[in-house]
Amino acid sequence: MTDYFYDIPGNPKPERATSGYITAFDQKKLRYALFPATSRPLKGTVIILPGRNECIEKYFETARDLAARGLGSASLDWRGQGASDRLIRDAGRGHVRGFFDYTRDLEQFFAEIVLPDCRGPYYILAHSMGALIALLGTPAMVNRVRRMVLIAPFFALHKSPLSMPAIRRMGNALYYSGLGQLYVSGGRQGQIEPFATNKLTTDPERYRRNCLLYETYPHLGLGGPTVAWIRAAAEAAATVQNPEFMAKVQIPTLFIVAGADEVVSNRAIEDYSRRLRIGSLLTIDGARHEILQEADIYREQFLAAFDAFIPGSDAPVI
Repeated sequence: MTDYFYDIPGNPKPERATSGYITAFDQKKLRYALFPATSRPLKGTVIILPGRNECIEKYFETARDLAARGLGSASLDWRGQGASDRLIRDAGRGHVRGFFDYTRDLEQFFAEIVLPDCRGPYYILAHSMGALIALLGTPAMVNRVRRMVLIAPFFALHKSPLSMPAIRRMGNALYYSGLGQLYVSGGRQGQIEPFATNKLTTDPERYRRNCLLYETYPHLGLGGPTVAWIRAAAEAAATVQNPEFMAKVQIPTLFIVAGADEVVSNRAIEDYSRRLRIGSLLTIDGARHEILQEADIYREQFLAAFDAFIPGSDAPVI
């Protein structure tokens, strides 16, 4: 297995980490990484599913936290972002045909890499877009994944003047008019927002670390999403909130709300967790959208909740 990591000062690669590529159903190359546990007892493997415009390197610190708990981890760069193949000519546009392409990639990742190479039982830790993908793929993972922790899942936008159904209708109109690759919002690839106005974290050091990563390796980053991506996200959000679909979600799930989130709608997350029979909810007051990139005062609250929920009393340890 070859080393396909991108290093910067202050963000060391976890001990004994390995990486590689899988070839997806449409011949796109998807980068993945495996991080073994560094302490015993061994408790299984956590599948880390990043959000939009995130890459594996942003989760090195989280992988080390898990390894110290006896948990290995595995992650991948979603199609169209990070060091995975891009989907359209303009590599800076956040684009996807549909979110079921993501779930298909996730199922392949499980089949080809996680199940043969990683110790069970298996858990999912997912953020924002990754959390939406995890829920969308739940029916296929019910016999594989024991528990899920979903951070700030993307069901709706924070204080958007348009509802998600309205965004979906508008997206469909533009998409079927041939404008699917048009930018919707956000900056171009390589644009870094000043810390003072960022909506992701209150921690200046972790924010600078992540900015340095994208400044050093700009090809890992994205600009704003396309019409097709927004349309696909709205369709996925509608699908997972359908009562018939929710009845198929049989994996115990902990939803983590960032109390000061200005990216996704906390009300939508709270409503979903109440409706989901096996869902529970924790709000971390004061935290912004990227809790795993947050200040220690918020991150430690998350880790305490994670430790209480995973591996769970029914999970064997070795």
